[in-house]
Amino acid sequence: MLMNIDIWNFQTQLTRRLTFWSLASIAFGLPLLSVNPFWRGVGIQFIVWGAIDLLIAQLGATSAKRRKARLTPDELADATPKEIANLKRILLINTALDVLYVAGGIALILTFGAANPEWRGHGWGIIVQGGFLFFFDLFHALKLK
Repeated sequence: MLMNIDIWNFQTQLTRRLTFWSLASIAFGLPLLSVNPFWRGVGIQFIVWGAIDLLIAQLGATSAKRRKARLTPDELADATPKEIANLKRILLINTALDVLYVAGGIALILTFGAANPEWRGHGWGIIVQGGFLFFFDLFHALKLK
């Protein structure tokens, strides 16, 4: 059941998608810095989350390449179920963390953001980024049946 997927290609596609999202987040965040306090807060979150996601994508891609390079052709087949299980576990943990990020963004809006538009923007930026990552992580975890 778990062996029907090319986990190495799957990881490559996942990291490419996360890289695209990261670069798009940064690109959309930069012009928001000069709009107004609310949008500056959103923009800062987009840039910071984009940079962190980019780092995670690059580290993930490098780590997968190293693991694959260490395996012989016979070991590659044996490693597939373990790689799938590990990646699925990481994605499900991240999905749970994404819920906490969104909750944190809501809390920020309701506390500091209640009186400060820039903090409200930070909260919304966190909600957008955490919300995207929730669906991103869940989608990829569910593909690993």
